[in-house]
Amino acid sequence: MVDIATAGAFAVAAVASLFMAWAIGAGSSGSTPFAPAVGANAISVMRAGFLVGLLGFSGAVLQGANVSEAVGTELIGGVTLSSTAATLALLIAAVLVATGIFTGYPIATAFTVTGAVIGTGLAMGGDPAWAKYTEIATLWVLTPFVGGSIAYAVARALRADAIAEEHLVIGLAAIVGAIVANIEFAILSSGAGGASIAQVSGSSLPVPAAAGTAVATLLIASLWAGAIALDLGNGTERGERHFLLVLGGLVAFSAGGSQVGLAIGPLIPLTNQLELPLLAMLVGGGFGLLLGSWTGAPRMIKAISQDYSSLGPRRSIAALIPSFIIAQAAVFFGIPVSFNEIIVSAIIGSGYAAAGAGGGVSARKMGLTVLAWIGSLAGSIVVGYVGYTAVSALLL
Repeated sequence: MVDIATAGAFAVAAVASLFMAWAIGAGSSGSTPFAPAVGANAISVMRAGFLVGLLGFSGAVLQGANVSEAVGTELIGGVTLSSTAATLALLIAAVLVATGIFTGYPIATAFTVTGAVIGTGLAMGGDPAWAKYTEIATLWVLTPFVGGSIAYAVARALRADAIAEEHLVIGLAAIVGAIVANIEFAILSSGAGGASIAQVSGSSLPVPAAAGTAVATLLIASLWAGAIALDLGNGTERGERHFLLVLGGLVAFSAGGSQVGLAIGPLIPLTNQLELPLLAMLVGGGFGLLLGSWTGAPRMIKAISQDYSSLGPRRSIAALIPSFIIAQAAVFFGIPVSFNEIIVSAIIGSGYAAAGAGGGVSARKMGLTVLAWIGSLAGSIVVGYVGYTAVSALLL
């Protein structure tokens, strides 16, 4: 039988979770995926907000489980987050993210949620999960260097004369197709974990499983490359803009799969107590992302696409490819990741390739953004710890 007090506490925490999902949809997951495409004039701001909402919802439902479970159960050891801790963590993070939305500076959602959960968990008497922190910190530190370097290399290659631009774009499309073919989805697997399109397709071939997956991957990659080649045949600029929109859609989908965990992850312990299906939570979190993208994302899309750099199709493609790769790696390993950090780093890398030192990127804007990221992580830990301690004292 469901405990009334637990159900009531869950209802309060769920409202905080929905607010957090809205803030994320209006901020990082709603603004960053299509920002380079908007900067390249491949799509309007309002249309980008509409599409990113739908794609983010799809990603949340189909790929959101890994990060959700990591945020809810792996950031603190020795204790289970209470309803009070979950509510406080979500409210603290949501307020910080909302502040970033209305001031025009992209606060890193992953930093604020992670910090708030850690702060409240420590205040409950929990133990630091150093192994998980090391894993998270490694990705966070490597993201600007890896993402920026790949974006720089792709942008330089697209500008060079050594390889025809059309041929390089076709090759990039094949790489993206191969990655898509190997994304794991729970709905494709009959057992625990997930399966990829390549695995399912390859299993029907009369060869060993690994060989079947490889053959299917090559076939899917070839289909992607062929489709882009046909589009480029009708005009290079036209084909590049279409490829850019596809990349934006893939990043938006990946954002939903990662960012929904930041909104519903703290509720996982309560969800387990009430024996609620995780799918229902993912749908609810995805709906919050959808609302945020449709109502609040345009402001941040404009800030990212115009304030940071003037992007063309080639620089935008260069920025979105590493963003998609890093996002899917984070989803696979269940690591909360900041899409603001991913996209902004990639934009800087592609910008330097296009215009040398500075690359059209505002150094002051970048510096303030980095300070906002660091401050949001440290501040959310402190506020989470102090807030839970104060609330606990009042409830005694």
